[in-house]
Amino acid sequence: MRRAVVVLLNPVHWSPPGIGLARWRAALAEDMVDLLATLSQIEPAIAGAGADLPLARSVAWPGTPTYELTEPTVNAALAAAAADGFDQAAVLAADAPDLPGLLVGKLLRPLTTRLVAIAPAEPVAPSESVGAAGGGLLGVAARLPVPLWLPPVDLDDDPETVRVAAPRRGAVAVTPSWRRVRGPADLPTLDPAVEGWETTRALLSVP
Repeated sequence: MRRAVVVLLNPVHWSPPGIGLARWRAALAEDMVDLLATLSQIEPAIAGAGADLPLARSVAWPGTPTYELTEPTVNAALAAAAADGFDQAAVLAADAPDLPGLLVGKLLRPLTTRLVAIAPAEPVAPSESVGAAGGGLLGVAARLPVPLWLPPVDLDDDPETVRVAAPRRGAVAVTPSWRRVRGPADLPTLDPAVEGWETTRALLSVP
């Protein structure tokens, strides 16, 4: 069985003072791709709109598939992985640089018995919440081909959007959440004790 984990180059609308948005976005994406390169039993990939292909290529490891999407949505990234011959795939937001690898495995594990799994993203401050449930989505995993009932999914959507669309609620597993870095209130939540995220850490000068 082939499993892909796709970093989706979702839009980034904020960067820390003194750090350009493009440089910040590249650092977040590079740390996500580097994390996936260390994991066993999955194949990493990167997906984004055509304008993001230079960024994708700049952070990709040799041999990493890069998918050009008409629209940078979860559904499009899952369909690209299916077309590439994968049996299962997870799509992750590109702005969670200190994500523990263990949580990637937990997002894929339910697919042995479920059609879809979702990992919510944790809100940090109510003023910066995205979606009615708080933080949107960290990632979505699915058996491939993509289930026909899966609605168009944006990573800033309410996780309930996926659950209520399922033919039965048990078809969708909810796995542990993690933070995304989308505003100033998120920066203090980055954990220096978590290994990895060297590029983002260097930009922020975190020891």
